Amino acid sequence: MLDSLPSFFIQWAITSLSLWVASHVFKGLRFADTGSLVVAALLLGFANAVLRPLLFVLTLPLTVLTLGIFVLVLNALMLMLVSALVKGFQLSGFWTAFFASMFIGVLSFLLSMVLAGGDWSWQAPVPMPTPGTGQWL
Repeated sequence: MLDSLPSFFIQWAITSLSLWVASHVFKGLRFADTGSLVVAALLLGFANAVLRPLLFVLTLPLTVLTLGIFVLVLNALMLMLVSALVKGFQLSGFWTAFFASMFIGVLSFLLSMVLAGGDWSWQAPVPMPTPGTGQWL
């Protein structure tokens, strides 16, 4: 459990940084202080880890019908939920949440690649059996 703690803090910092940059890019996204920013990043990570998969499964037919576009709406709803729960986090409306969530997602991905040292490629490694044992690693 403690092995994953540094990666948790790195991802939390990346989310906080992404939210901070988004608050400077979008006029309708504001934080009262640094504490509300940090709490919002923590709660957004929790909502994306716990609540978003459940909502994704429940709205899967709508997501398939819209060819995946509804996932963007789910991201905006997660951001709106966090803004409703965190005092000091103000979000002006759905469209601000919609575009800000796309911006935060892309920026978090790029920062994760740079800061966390992620190795991203289009080709996933194919598992191969260990020679002579027939076992897969």
